[in-house]
Amino acid sequence: MPDWFSHASQFTVFLALSSAGFLLLVVALFFGEIFEHLDGSADHDFGHGGPSFFSVRIISVFITAFGGFGAIATHYGFGVLTASGIGFLSGATFASLIYAFASFLYGQQASTDIHPRDVVGQSARVIVGIPRDGLGQVRCQIGEQLFDKIARTRDGAPIAENAIVTVTDILGEAVIVEPSKENV
Repeated sequence: MPDWFSHASQFTVFLALSSAGFLLLVVALFFGEIFEHLDGSADHDFGHGGPSFFSVRIISVFITAFGGFGAIATHYGFGVLTASGIGFLSGATFASLIYAFASFLYGQQASTDIHPRDVVGQSARVIVGIPRDGLGQVRCQIGEQLFDKIARTRDGAPIAENAIVTVTDILGEAVIVEPSKENV
């Protein structure tokens, strides 16, 4: 065992842990994508797609708080076990707060992804007429986004341009439409 290690005080060990945790937090802040494979593997295990409690940032907050509060406890004369307990509880508290905040921020994200199931039941306007037993094109609006889809009718009946239709099903990249009740 190195000589300097035997002379290290409890305060120094806790302070070194806190410094290492803070350094890891700073590295993760500036170079977070380096640790993405660590974060991603834990995220997939839980299946919710949000932040993981075992992410590098949250673990580094735990280590920083553990070391910092452990150092404060030893400074006030507590023993190693008591200081470790105080450090553990403080680290778990701060890590939980950061996890809750990260989960809140993740939940506030918006997505512009349109899934095929979002189209079924929506009204659309025929922008390229659908000939008998053929394909045409419809334009549908979901939220603020307009998109065009290839369309056909289930029974093969023609539908004129500018007619309003209802999307009833999806078949590959094409949607199956029928004349809207508004047209009838």
